[in-house]
Amino acid sequence: MARSLGRECGTPRSGLGKGGPSRPQGPQARCALGRRCTVSEKCRCPRPGWTMTPPRNVVKIAIQMRDAIPQLIQLDQAKPLATVLKEVCDAWSLTHSERYALQFADGHRRYITENNRAEIKNGSILCLSTAPDLEAEQLLGGLQSDSREGRREALRYLVPLASDMTFAREVISRNGLQRLGTIIEDGDDLGEVLALSLRAFLELMEHGVVSWETLSIPFVRKVVCYVNMNLMDASVPPLALGLLESVTLSSPALGQLVKSEVPLDRLLVHLQVMNQQLQTKAMALLTALLQGASPVERKHMLDYLWQRNLRQFIYKNIIHSAAPMGDEMAHHLYVLQALTLGLLEPRMRTPLDPYSQEQREQLQVLRQAAFEVEGESSGTGLSADRRRSLCAREFRKLGFSNSNPAQDLERVPPGLLALDNMLYFSRNAPSAYSRFVLENSSREDKHECPFARGSIQLTVLLCELLHVGEPCSETAQDFSPMFFGQDQSFHELFCVGIQLLNKTWKEMRATQEDFDKVMQVVREQLARTLALKPTSLELFRTKVNALTYGEVLRLRQTERLHQEGTLAPPILELREKLKPELMGLIRQQRLLRLCEGTLFRKISSRRRQDKLWFCCLSPNHKLLQYGDMEEGASPPTLESLPEQLPVADMRALLTGKDCPHVREKGSGKQNKDLYELAFSISYDRGEEEAYLNFIAPSKREFYLWTDGLSALLGSPMSSEQTRLDLEQLLTMETKLRLLELENVPIPEQPPPVPPPPTNFNFCYDCSIAEP
Repeated sequence: MARSLGRECGTPRSGLGKGGPSRPQGPQARCALGRRCTVSEKCRCPRPGWTMTPPRNVVKIAIQMRDAIPQLIQLDQAKPLATVLKEVCDAWSLTHSERYALQFADGHRRYITENNRAEIKNGSILCLSTAPDLEAEQLLGGLQSDSREGRREALRYLVPLASDMTFAREVISRNGLQRLGTIIEDGDDLGEVLALSLRAFLELMEHGVVSWETLSIPFVRKVVCYVNMNLMDASVPPLALGLLESVTLSSPALGQLVKSEVPLDRLLVHLQVMNQQLQTKAMALLTALLQGASPVERKHMLDYLWQRNLRQFIYKNIIHSAAPMGDEMAHHLYVLQALTLGLLEPRMRTPLDPYSQEQREQLQVLRQAAFEVEGESSGTGLSADRRRSLCAREFRKLGFSNSNPAQDLERVPPGLLALDNMLYFSRNAPSAYSRFVLENSSREDKHECPFARGSIQLTVLLCELLHVGEPCSETAQDFSPMFFGQDQSFHELFCVGIQLLNKTWKEMRATQEDFDKVMQVVREQLARTLALKPTSLELFRTKVNALTYGEVLRLRQTERLHQEGTLAPPILELREKLKPELMGLIRQQRLLRLCEGTLFRKISSRRRQDKLWFCCLSPNHKLLQYGDMEEGASPPTLESLPEQLPVADMRALLTGKDCPHVREKGSGKQNKDLYELAFSISYDRGEEEAYLNFIAPSKREFYLWTDGLSALLGSPMSSEQTRLDLEQLLTMETKLRLLELENVPIPEQPPPVPPPPTNFNFCYDCSIAEP
């Protein structure tokens, strides 16, 4: 049997073993293979036929250098990095090894340090380069060159290295940010030099070593000038907008400066340029300014933007653009929608004041629009008591639970928002409003659909479905295109919903006792239709009216059969026998999906990032390969992915709040969706435990990846998606197996076994020979 080299062979230093001839002892004693071994330890020399497995902390790698033949070495991770560098330099006859450093040859060419050297795996390719301190000193010296070409050349080398933390620390410690800031503030070159300087400055600041609040006011004003100017390189405005977005999100004081210096009209100009990157950065700064504004300022800003037709432009040129919308733009449209709907929150949280003359007049307007009569309109023929009694009766007919409607509208939510919706419906759809009220007034008391009560409950329902008043998520992209296709979208949606309520009420032949059941059906109708993301209000109205009560019942029944499946015991037994085979099929599909790979987005604790990385499983299911990539690029090949994680090193799969990158963010409603999409892999990195952290782009991708990783770890696949897939496959396979039994009733219990016969004379006795 093969054994590793590291295992003791058991040969004592004093002889060949029990019963064998004695051997001479001493410092030069030889082992069983005739080699000289240390006396203090047992012999570890390999025996004939034994295999030699290298120690776990030794990896085989290649190191390359320009104009030199690459070295193939076995890197001992236990050796200090300085010792490894000295050996590599000695092999190429290089002196002063402290002037050199190792970098990953692929990807962003990160420097190898004692902290990240565990990421080096078998087959990794490294390159020998200048040490980060000397490289930083040389490039920063180039930034002070009198030649514009010299500065440009130094910046071209600086930008790709700035994303590495080791190099960034060296640059920052040598006042590199100040030198870049000087170039940006001088503004001598509005072309490539300025663009490279802004990009390098952004990359260095992203590491979080220096706070954005330390930036000077003149510097921020100069960057604002680049946003407001017209004649410059096309790559400068997006970088300037991105820098101002970071400033606005990180520093309230500087954010106020940006708000006062950057006119909204200028951002609208950038949004109208048919450049997707510029549009995205302009929208990012716009949403950052809105988030940093007070509620009153935010309302003024949004009112101004809608007056300048921002909604129509977004609907026509961004949502319906020929180019596909990026994830970052989708997120900013979600934020814009959430902030706009958030303006309704004060009305939603404010109850009706029975002593407010204005609010009492609004209630009378609502009543008169439905029950105006000649005697009342002329103001004659009715006493005060008679008028009061008539008003109370009409408010009851209008659907209020109390003769004094103020008592119904004291509930928050929806508060005054429900009154706003009812008034909007009565003013903008007067015929539909009158028809609703009069139609139900003519029904029997127990069958009438209460307009006011239904409006109050429907307003609460819409606030829940559209998340009115909830804080913005850091990662959500769930905006409704219909919101940007219609003015007063919330009130218009209420007008559709209240007519849907009346229609569903009649379809269900409901009574007052069925009010809650009807509202549950209406909730389901609205939620299902909103999930389809209709692009216009008319399309929403068409789809929601087609989703009748009968269709809702049919969908519920179908889902119930797929999810629960009340089946006979023989079919349940058949399903249990089919489960192992189908689970194997699902496992195979999950692993194939991991082999295809997924594009993940990096999320920081401060704000949404626009950096992406790709991860996939190798075809032999032994390695997870991953690396950074640019947005819009085609999926990378396996050979181009620089990072590798052996499946054998994986320890466990963590999800939700157990993930280390989620625990750092704290808790709150805004991180709820982050918890639902986060998962991590813990693995061995030397003697330490490390983590590979993910934020899934969608719930489905979260299920597919967690299932696939669980399968690799030998754990059960317990996600909701696996349950649904298994149920679907079981239903299909069961139906195929039972095709021949169509219309044949399957008994709940197996048929009884008949009793044995009284005798067995019918059996043939083979021992009796025939005559």
